[in-house]
Amino acid sequence: MMQTGIFTGYFPYDLKTTAQKIRALDFNTVQLDLHFTDIDVSDGQVTPDKCRTIRDTFRDHHLPVSCISAYTNIVHPDAAARKTRLDRLKEVLAHAQYLGSPYVISETGTFATDSDWVHHPKNKTEEGWDDCRAVITDLAQFAWDHGAVFLLETYVNNVIGSVEETLRIFAEVDHPGLGLLMDPTNYFEAHNIDQMDQTLNRVFDALSDKILIGHAKDVKRSGDDKSEKHSDIGDSSAAESHTFRGVGEIELPAPGLGELNYDLYLKRLAQKHPNIPMIIEHLDEADVPRAKAFLDARLRENGC
Repeated sequence: MMQTGIFTGYFPYDLKTTAQKIRALDFNTVQLDLHFTDIDVSDGQVTPDKCRTIRDTFRDHHLPVSCISAYTNIVHPDAAARKTRLDRLKEVLAHAQYLGSPYVISETGTFATDSDWVHHPKNKTEEGWDDCRAVITDLAQFAWDHGAVFLLETYVNNVIGSVEETLRIFAEVDHPGLGLLMDPTNYFEAHNIDQMDQTLNRVFDALSDKILIGHAKDVKRSGDDKSEKHSDIGDSSAAESHTFRGVGEIELPAPGLGELNYDLYLKRLAQKHPNIPMIIEHLDEADVPRAKAFLDARLRENGC
C-alpha cells in the first residue's frame, strides 16, 4: 500500500514541533525541506551532524524521510546566480546520505530571468537543451559520487516539460544517479487538459519505469486569472516552490480541488510502484487535514 506523506515546509516551526504536528495528522513519511526555525541549514551551513539530528528527529516521530527538496532553476541564465543555485543543490546532494534518503528533487528550470515558472523561447531550442543536459549530466554524476540520486521533476514551462523531453533526457543521460519524480499535473496545458485520461495514460505508458517518488496536487483551468499565481501559506520565508500555484491557462491547487482523475492516476502508479510514497503539496497548513482525507479516501477506494 502507498504511504501518505507531506512536505515539511508547510509547517513553519522548530524541528521537533514540525515533526510532532505532522505525526499528529497521521502521516507516516515526509519530503524534507531544509528550513526550521531553530536549526540553521541555509547555504553553506549544512553539516552531517545537523542532518543526523533532523533525520533522527523525524525517525523518532515515526516519519522516515522519503525524499529531500532542493528546488531551484538549474539553468538560470545569469552565470553567478546559476552557480549559487547549483552550489546549494550540490550541498544538499552531498548531505543526503545523512538525511535519511538518497532522493533529492528539483525541476529543470527556465532561461527566463523574472520567474522560475514561466516559459522562455530558449527553453525549446537545441542550444537550451544542450545547456540543460550538461547540467543534469553533472548533477547525476555528482549525486552518484555522494550516494544520492537526483530526481528531476518535469514541468511544462521548463526546459524539460513534456513526455517526449523527459524520455529524451533519460536516453541521453543514462545514469544511475538520475531518476524521476512523478507529478502528472505538471504535464497538462490548455491543449491537453480536456484529454485527461488519454494524457495520464500516455505519461504512465512512457515513464513508469523511471518513477521513484509521487506527488499529490491537482490541476484545473485558471479561468480569467492568467497571471503567475502564488498563495499566502502563512510563512513569509516560504520558498516559491511552496507558494506557486500555476501560471497562464493552468492552475495547480491542492489535491481534491481540481480536475485530475485521481482514480486513474493512483491505479496507473500502483501497477509498478505499489508502495511508493505519495507526497501532498500546494496547500497551507489549515488545509492539510482535508487534503489528506481526500487522498486517503482515493487510496482506500482503489485498493492502493
